[in-house]
Amino acid sequence: MSNCKSQIISERDLGRFADIFKALSNPNRLRILLELARCPEGSDDFSTTPEQMENCQQEFARILGLAPSTVSHHFKELRNAGLVEVTRQGKSILVRVNRRVLESVKNVF
Repeated sequence: MSNCKSQIISERDLGRFADIFKALSNPNRLRILLELARCPEGSDDFSTTPEQMENCQQEFARILGLAPSTVSHHFKELRNAGLVEVTRQGKSILVRVNRRVLESVKNVF
């Protein structure tokens, strides 16, 4: 064990990471996150109108074979875990994969 790097993780951080992994344990949420991370290509966020966001959720519903309300719930779970950020800017909605959270998960390992 002397060759192992020791990193102390606080109880609070352990709880936060558990929430992140719990959110990602659902294959549909993982797929949504991976798709969002690639869309649009070359960028980590996109701006859309509420109607376009609804269309996006309906497209995920079609691809995943789920009800749109279920996809909306998955988006909510991803937001609650801090994996995605959804903010309203005027009539647009900004959806962004939270790269800091993904980086912190990477750093734990």
